[in-house]
Amino acid sequence: MSERQVRIGSKVGLHARPAALFAKAVARAGVPVRIAKDGQPPVNARSLLNLLTLGAGHGDLVTLHADGEHADATLDELAAMLERELEE
Repeated sequence: MSERQVRIGSKVGLHARPAALFAKAVARAGVPVRIAKDGQPPVNARSLLNLLTLGAGHGDLVTLHADGEHADATLDELAAMLERELEE
């Protein structure tokens, strides 16, 4: 299992549009990805509802987990996405 810790870069956090964009990117990745915040159990990152209920705001630290052949590359791409502003 691969893991990355990432700070949320979007000013609005992982809400609404940024969460939807992230969930779509996870779905396209083809690798199971989970996300956790504040030591909570990880949830499926493909689910928009799961992402919204995390309550991840700007600057919050989240942990991404993935399994599979391309897990490292997938997490690198997804981590880079979360670190930048997704609301523009």
